[in-house]
Amino acid sequence: MIISNTHRYVFFAVPKTATHSVREALHQYSAEDDWEQQVLFGEQAIPIPEIAAIKHGHVSVKELQAVLPAETWNSYFRFAIVRNPFDRFVSTCAFLNRQNPRFKANPLLWMKMALGRPAFRARILVVPQSELLAASDGSLGVDYVGRYEALQPSMNAVFEKLGLPAIDLAVRNASDHAHYRQYYDDHLRDLVTEFYQADLHCFNYRF
Repeated sequence: MIISNTHRYVFFAVPKTATHSVREALHQYSAEDDWEQQVLFGEQAIPIPEIAAIKHGHVSVKELQAVLPAETWNSYFRFAIVRNPFDRFVSTCAFLNRQNPRFKANPLLWMKMALGRPAFRARILVVPQSELLAASDGSLGVDYVGRYEALQPSMNAVFEKLGLPAIDLAVRNASDHAHYRQYYDDHLRDLVTEFYQADLHCFNYRF
């Protein structure tokens, strides 16, 4: 997550949606008044105790809305990037298992078994995007939703809204996997469809 008091925006970092590429681009306009929370590349915490206590950078809309002054919440431009849930799920599983030879031997079996575990489904990297971006009243809590599948145009629109020159994004922290469709059979497709039904509806994605 980034809260820019200089340029008056909040970037909600949804896991496995090119968040590090976006952060790197936004950093080029950062100033001392800007706050960031992330733990993967040099731990940083936002100076709001309730947010710092979360211990990761994928802060949800509800978590921030509960502690940010209403004037700031209503006046800052809030945005996030989302990704096709079928693709994001494969990317997440590949990332979590980058040192696991059993996953590489049979990713389909591993993913089916993982979705049956409540603890896995509750992981911040796995939680549905629509849940992370929902406001306290149930509505979408961001002003703009960009697309991982059109990342550069999406961020160009963000920079235009902020009145900043656009920056070409680099690829960072990418998971090692083939095209997501190669990992699915009908059963896994049904499992992922059920789990991410709200994402598919809210962001108009399909397999």
